[in-house]
Amino acid sequence: MEIDRDRDLVIERVIRAPRGRVWDAWTDPTLLAAWWVPPPAVARIDVLDPRPGGAIITRMSDDGDTFLAHTDGIFLVVEPVRRLVFTNAITASWHPATPAPVPMTAEIILGEHPEGTDYRAVVRHADAAARARHEELGFFEGWRAVTEALAALAEA
Repeated sequence: MEIDRDRDLVIERVIRAPRGRVWDAWTDPTLLAAWWVPPPAVARIDVLDPRPGGAIITRMSDDGDTFLAHTDGIFLVVEPVRRLVFTNAITASWHPATPAPVPMTAEIILGEHPEGTDYRAVVRHADAAARARHEELGFFEGWRAVTEALAALAEA
């Protein structure tokens, strides 16, 4: 799919690890919890069912005791070791999310690279205003931080 610069936000980097390791970090609940939120926050993975229609429900905590809702969505596309697409516009119970904090669809693409994995996260929004809101809320800071943590985990 093409990138719509008015509505999409993109993070790209090379992760110096095989695609299988990066895939595992996205699809194993224990591994996902290790990098899914920027530190010092911690993640709890309540449900991770990486199959089309499967749920992704996560929580986050600043103190490790009190966990707040973070992600409640479903996987739309799952192509093993290649691509994951999920959305928070539909909850894990398949109800329209009202309101989703920033309604989005995220496409995670894992490509071959001579040094490991060509990693791309494309986060799509309904319109330019939603994209701008997500960017103002710290999209690049947050997604870059967790992508760095993902890379560190996969490269270790």
